Amino acid sequence: MEMNTRTLGHSNLEASVIGLGLMGMSELYGKADDRTSEHTIHRALELGITMLDTADCYGNGHNEELLGRALKGRREQAVLASKFAVGPNFQGVNGRPEYVKSAIDKSLARLGVDYIDLYYYHRIDPQVPIEETVGAMSELVKAGKVRYIGLSEASAELIRRAHAVHPITALQTEYSLWSREVEADILPTVNELGITFVAYSPLSRGFLSGTVRSFEDFEANDYRRVLPRFQGDNFHKNLELVDTVQEIAAQKNCTPSQLAIAWTIAQGALPIPGTKHISHLEENAGAVQVKLTPEDLQRIEAKMPEGAVQGERY
Repeated sequence: MEMNTRTLGHSNLEASVIGLGLMGMSELYGKADDRTSEHTIHRALELGITMLDTADCYGNGHNEELLGRALKGRREQAVLASKFAVGPNFQGVNGRPEYVKSAIDKSLARLGVDYIDLYYYHRIDPQVPIEETVGAMSELVKAGKVRYIGLSEASAELIRRAHAVHPITALQTEYSLWSREVEADILPTVNELGITFVAYSPLSRGFLSGTVRSFEDFEANDYRRVLPRFQGDNFHKNLELVDTVQEIAAQKNCTPSQLAIAWTIAQGALPIPGTKHISHLEENAGAVQVKLTPEDLQRIEAKMPEGAVQGERY
């Protein structure tokens, strides 16, 4: 299997069309094991999955340290993406210029690298004009600490304002068959501006994989236990949509996960499904071989139109 690549917006970064989200290797989705996670990262690179996505708040720094260990001797194989602004334990946001400059140095130290390929403003601080934050990020590019910059979960207006200060390479936001709010104005905006759209949670936190059939499948400390889409009647109604995904996947001779990931790619996005396990990683990578025809996409749309999912994201 050959992994396809694409050039990220306003850059010379050549990245795999499927990335790997690392958050679950540190927290939120049950137990994780560093050694297993490092092996999974190594396998990703072997498969040609070069886009590796972390953040300073994942595990309060643990995730960056984990990735740093995994990349020793392999740094040049990866397109390394990290983020700043969200506080410890996902509490608070900080977009002040002085914070930007301190956050990058801490991330570089944890990662054990000299530069980050793609540095995201993780969540937008409403108390700080985005021009000031992006201006500080631009200085990091000039200093050689960051090659390109991105935004995460930003509105169309803020994307335009940020892009006017410094070219934005990527916009990362949740996007999947179940989370399609970005189609109204976010996707048209980034497409117009030539910004790559990076889709996190393309499997809707594992629900679209078809492996979750009961609320009891989640470990006691699993973050999904508190999300609306996994609660009560919402859970059972959403399982019916999963059955639809499984049905169409069977017709395409692929797994539900591969179908869901292939769908995001067909929309022009670069999905970064997260996993701690090599078996799931290899399955996800196989999505590049799933070719969805216009007829396939129409059938999926008819079965799972926007708004079909029950419950809010958070």
